[in-house]
Amino acid sequence: MHIAIVGTGYVGLVTGACFAEFGVNVTCVDKDVAKIALLEEGRVPIYEPGLEALIEKNRRAGRIRFTTDLKAAVQRALVVFIAVGTPPNPDGSPDLSQVEAVAAQIAEALDGYKVVVTKSTVPTGTGQAIRRVMEERCPAGASFSVASNPEFLREGDAINDFMRPERIVIGCADAQANAILRDLYGPLLQTGVPLVATTVETSELIKYASNAFLAMKISFINDLALLCDRLGCDVADVARGMGLDSRIGNKFLSPGPGYGGSCFPKDTQALAHLARSHSHALRIVEAGIAVNADMHDAMLGKIKTLLGEPRQGKVAGLLGLTFKPETSDLRESPALAIAQAVQALGVTLRASDPVAIPEARMLLPEADFYEDPYETATGCDLLIIATEWNLYRRLDLERLYAVMRTPAIADLRNVCDPAQARRAGFRYLGVGRG
Repeated sequence: MHIAIVGTGYVGLVTGACFAEFGVNVTCVDKDVAKIALLEEGRVPIYEPGLEALIEKNRRAGRIRFTTDLKAAVQRALVVFIAVGTPPNPDGSPDLSQVEAVAAQIAEALDGYKVVVTKSTVPTGTGQAIRRVMEERCPAGASFSVASNPEFLREGDAINDFMRPERIVIGCADAQANAILRDLYGPLLQTGVPLVATTVETSELIKYASNAFLAMKISFINDLALLCDRLGCDVADVARGMGLDSRIGNKFLSPGPGYGGSCFPKDTQALAHLARSHSHALRIVEAGIAVNADMHDAMLGKIKTLLGEPRQGKVAGLLGLTFKPETSDLRESPALAIAQAVQALGVTLRASDPVAIPEARMLLPEADFYEDPYETATGCDLLIIATEWNLYRRLDLERLYAVMRTPAIADLRNVCDPAQARRAGFRYLGVGRG
């Protein structure tokens, strides 16, 4: 089977590489000439563990190719995935202009039956909008189906999530498209992966509902962590006690400076907007969004406490800039927001991250960057741990103490043992550690 994937961002590249690994012939399309040239050279413009090797393997085998020629890719394919961005509008609704533009181009390229599938995260009703756009632009007599197939990929573990998914969701309005997509996912379905076959509209909502629920778990444990700070309780024990209940589960119960990335902030806002546009308020989602926004101020309060007064002339080291480990993604990163807030206090910032320094330099032009965490901490009055990279879980506290001007740690990811940090001579504040 031949498929085309329009959009070579995070979702498009992972999806294309993994389908190619299953033996599918994949053409990835993008209008960005420079990005396509990079991919044709075997270089991947994003950081995702294992992705570059997987693409290179299948590129050499001839199962994946890259092009700017959308028409040729569509005409070669039976299934065309739309995997372009849906950035937020100022009111929280998703901007669907890229999705609709691609749908129009696909329609104009139709030379036979195609299944057009949205991989992009889109609100309920987008499938119908795609159908209307395509019916207006396609040649007379052209035949196509519109389907929804949301992705559930976690940055940092995306290949494993695709190859070993907990479920596959397919939304179709006709049996032919359903059968084609089942065949495409055959290698996974044969291993017993559950399939949720539903309508296009329901499939679209499943994606938003899933992300919003996970974001609410993060907001809940973060709100509870702030209470733990006041009660003298340890949120780590509270989360463990909760997470051992199978009805709750232990995932997404790690407190921190708030959720970030390309999905949770955008998708919670979009779902809340969708509900309001249908005269319904999703009050729990709205509250979770508010808690997440408040976490930045709560973390800044801990930083101010440890810095003391006056702050002019003081130096802070920041470990971690991405919104989570094992990715180079800085979009909506709490760590980046905290870095900017610290600089606004008049504090000199030294920063480190295992993979995101090149991108971060452009966003934090006044900061000094170092690859080594101990070099980052040298001469600092405060060390802020903002992303839970494994590299920071085994810091040598005695070595840190020796290089810092003032031994203080704001552990916004709870990667250090509070007792060990204090025994080493540090003033220490975590999140919900009592």
